[in-house]
Amino acid sequence: MRHHVRASAALAAVAALALAGCSGGTSSDPTSGASSDAGGEPVTITYSNFISNGGNEDNLATIVDAFEKENPDITVDVQTLPYTDYFTALQTDLAGGTVADVFDMEYSGYAALQQSGVLAQLDGVDGSKYATSLLDAYQTDGAQYALPSSFSTVVLFYNKDLFDAAGLDYPTSDWTWADEKAAAEKLTDTAAGVWGDYQPIGYHEYFKTVAQAGGQFLSDDGSSTAFNSPEGLAAASWLVDKSGTVMPTAEQGAGTADFDTNLFTSGKLAMWHTGIWMFGVVGEQDFAWDVAVEPGDTQKASVLFSNGVGVSATSEHKAAAQKWAEFLTSSSTMADVRIKGGWELPPISDQTALQGYLTQGTPDNRQAVFDSLDATVLPPSIGDNQAQMQDIVTEKLGEAAAGRMSVQDALDQAQAAVDKLLK
Repeated sequence: MRHHVRASAALAAVAALALAGCSGGTSSDPTSGASSDAGGEPVTITYSNFISNGGNEDNLATIVDAFEKENPDITVDVQTLPYTDYFTALQTDLAGGTVADVFDMEYSGYAALQQSGVLAQLDGVDGSKYATSLLDAYQTDGAQYALPSSFSTVVLFYNKDLFDAAGLDYPTSDWTWADEKAAAEKLTDTAAGVWGDYQPIGYHEYFKTVAQAGGQFLSDDGSSTAFNSPEGLAAASWLVDKSGTVMPTAEQGAGTADFDTNLFTSGKLAMWHTGIWMFGVVGEQDFAWDVAVEPGDTQKASVLFSNGVGVSATSEHKAAAQKWAEFLTSSSTMADVRIKGGWELPPISDQTALQGYLTQGTPDNRQAVFDSLDATVLPPSIGDNQAQMQDIVTEKLGEAAAGRMSVQDALDQAQAAVDKLLK
């Protein structure tokens, strides 16, 4: 099966992780790769990543140390880049032939990377260690070209102290956009520098909110856009109308690096739409906070993300590189570090380890992470033009938020530009 225009439905089946174990894969050989590539001679492999940037660098270092202890002939040279810079750097490295032996990717970018021939085929992967749906998502025509490194969802973080001070009930899984809007308006106190809500205005939030409004981003066959619809307009307006009313504008810092994180951790933000990978980053604060399933409009729709790693087709140490890739994505050390650190969720089949996630402390309502899997939406994937599509939608919505065009004009222009990419 080839992954072309639409995200594979197999990934949606990861919701079953909340209920039952998964297993499967392409091979049962647990000893794929070798400790070195040249008759036991020590080798150094390079690993380029964005997953640890912004608070999980030490967690990654713990995994690297454990791997090198088990494999003393292999040294892992780690390069960590911010998410906003990573993919530009990756494209430059690929074009220049300087790509790392192992490198991160998002699921939405897998198809383009595989089709371009930059990924080595991975043989002998012990598939029983992985959730089948996640492992299958990185296969093409039955062959494994990358491995899932994590999966995650976006939930609604909220500051309980601010809700208490305003005399408001906390968000629940029954909330709708209307409930969120009403609370955000009451919680916003611009004189005190307190904002009621923060939801990034861009592609990743938009395709999700389109689904929450009952619409879809692409047509069923993926050949054209479908977001310029009443549902798409409602979703865009939901995002854009927050700017300058219940959340800061771009001129006030919205969208800049770590702005939302700092706003929340300083106690100046009541509600925040962000991923579960921020649990460990936020951690214990002077105020009480928790999470809930994101509100929907006509229906619930939580975005399901998956990150993965691939081995470069030009790597001189493919066996060692694959061994590191498998350790990084399926080892018990990795699972333990991710779960204890609140660093997304491991793509493993071991339900005992996953259920331990619920008892890891703040936030208390970690069950919301699994509840959010009851209704998920996958990032649309269109291959080589993925980044352009994302940039177009983000730019046009940003123009509308800044008041330089109407929301409808933004959708009209985004539709025209994205449809050209799909031809």
